[in-house]
Amino acid sequence: MKETTSKEKVLKNIRDALVDRMPAPFVDVDVESNIYNTTGEDFLEESFAKAFIQANGKFVFCQEVEDLAENLKTLIKKAGLKKIYCREDYLVSLLAALGSDIEHDHEKVFSCHAAVTGCEVLIARHGTIVCSSNNAGRKGMVAAPIHVVIATSHQLVESIADAMQYVNEKYGKDKPSLISFLTGPSRTADIEKTLVHGAHGPKEVYLFLLDVGATES
Repeated sequence: MKETTSKEKVLKNIRDALVDRMPAPFVDVDVESNIYNTTGEDFLEESFAKAFIQANGKFVFCQEVEDLAENLKTLIKKAGLKKIYCREDYLVSLLAALGSDIEHDHEKVFSCHAAVTGCEVLIARHGTIVCSSNNAGRKGMVAAPIHVVIATSHQLVESIADAMQYVNEKYGKDKPSLISFLTGPSRTADIEKTLVHGAHGPKEVYLFLLDVGATES
């Protein structure tokens, strides 16, 4: 068949490459071993905090549940968060105890000052928060100008591979419809190579990390 368009030429090249595959040029290269140094479980909190702050995230460590409530109350007052989107029962209860005006309807999240959500797991190496539609719905992670994430230290893992294993073991075949990897506030440099925050999502991201000992006591 004559290739009449650029698209057809590209597709033909792809088909040809699949049929006549080239052998791997470097057969002795180890592509399985970890290329990063292991952080160690004792330092996951510190590694995550450093990477998260470097990505312009705002990190708050809470030793007790009371610390979490007090820090959250301070943020709500200081930032003037009058209307908060939240859909997870345990967080709704916490916000209700602080007297917050809580919005449950995901269609109204755009009118909220902030979204407060949980998360699936935290990746220490990159300072990345892994959220799913089970935590925030499909809009809760990107629609509000401020995203506040509540997590516990037992949700920390070292790498992306560990995070995917965590999610796979938790859900099996019944995974959420959306899993997102969030590293700091939304930012883009598409316009004249100028870095702009909040272009496609929240301008500020807070991570409140509750010590696992507080949840077990």
